[in-house]
Amino acid sequence: MTVSRAERADRPDVAVGPDLLAEVRSRLVRGGHPPSPDHVRAVVRECGAVLGSRALAEMVAAVRAEMLGAGPLQALLDTPGVTDVLVNAPDDVWVEQDGRLHRVAVDLGGDGDVRALAVRLAASGGQRLDDASPLVDARLPDGTRLHAVLPPVGGPCTLLSLRVLRRRAFTMAELVAGGAVAPPVAPLLEALVAARANVLVSGATGTGKTTLLSALLSLVPPDERVVCIEEAGELTPTHPHVVRLLTRRANVEGAGEVGLPELVRQALRMRPDRIVLGECRGAEVREVLTALNTGHEGGWATVHANTAGDVPVRLQALAALAGMTAQACAAQTASAVDAVVHLRRVDGRRRVTEVGVVRRASSGEVEVVTALAVGVATAPPSRRAVRAGWTSSGDAGRPVPSWEVERGSGWADLERRLGRDGGDR
Repeated sequence: MTVSRAERADRPDVAVGPDLLAEVRSRLVRGGHPPSPDHVRAVVRECGAVLGSRALAEMVAAVRAEMLGAGPLQALLDTPGVTDVLVNAPDDVWVEQDGRLHRVAVDLGGDGDVRALAVRLAASGGQRLDDASPLVDARLPDGTRLHAVLPPVGGPCTLLSLRVLRRRAFTMAELVAGGAVAPPVAPLLEALVAARANVLVSGATGTGKTTLLSALLSLVPPDERVVCIEEAGELTPTHPHVVRLLTRRANVEGAGEVGLPELVRQALRMRPDRIVLGECRGAEVREVLTALNTGHEGGWATVHANTAGDVPVRLQALAALAGMTAQACAAQTASAVDAVVHLRRVDGRRRVTEVGVVRRASSGEVEVVTALAVGVATAPPSRRAVRAGWTSSGDAGRPVPSWEVERGSGWADLERRLGRDGGDR
């Protein structure tokens, strides 16, 4: 019996069962057809299934997610506000959405299904994942960052961590509205960009370092050439002249690797106005400090550190990997880096909590001295704390009672570096 389009649209929707899904997927693979919506619908008809319009749309989405995306996790990755999807077990899945981590219910099948999903995703990112290579860090075709661990290295279950690539950078106004940046701090961050200061963005994993850096790079004047050096390609500045250099792993023969130190050296030959390192975590710190000491102003990099004050020690540890002495690292850092912007999680939210100035102590060691300390106030802040000496267009000097922003002993030094007189306004 032939079913008209109108009758099919009116037909009560039925659930898309796993057997039908598997059969459609199998026929597409055997026929060598790409999982385009038209091909999926055609194969559904070949299977003799008659679905309502809604169920058919669900089938198309499910097949494409299975063959091109992250399978049953794809809907989570596509959910607005989701930045991370974490799988600890088939029945233990978490997402971070709008800065908060919560558990979700999703049917991943069994342990074997999760492992098969991890292997397929790794392959789509050009990486091998098996018992001989049980760890993988890859970038999927849509930009999603994948980290996977197979058992027994990760315990009894396959572990998956998926980081969603944001399509565009947040604006500074959006970061302020979302609570990541206190209103009195935003103009200071903008001034660091405008003054071509060399700045490190520090914080623990998942505190929003890359998000903040993308927003700040979007403020770079459009006539400047920005060269971004990364492992995963996570920076998404809204800027007309961005050049991206990405690392490459060695192939199965152990050849072809291109690391961060080499990319930093190559970036110097590309006429950069600003050099940006997505994450400084190894021997490449030597090349970065050298570049910032040879006239390349306005450079930025992120670094893992628990506090802004820990950054010098962290840099020394990384520099040691490149054969630099602590004294050489201190000398390079003191002359190359102007400021540190630190982020951490407060009540589950990512926030800029400190801006520090880098200077050399009388002992010869490098230290980060607090210029602004940021906290969430429980009472209306003091007049001195509200403004911290800065004004911003659109702020109109209005108090922000949820924030407490206090100047530290490094405030005057930072203002001098930015061409300010250090006085109250």
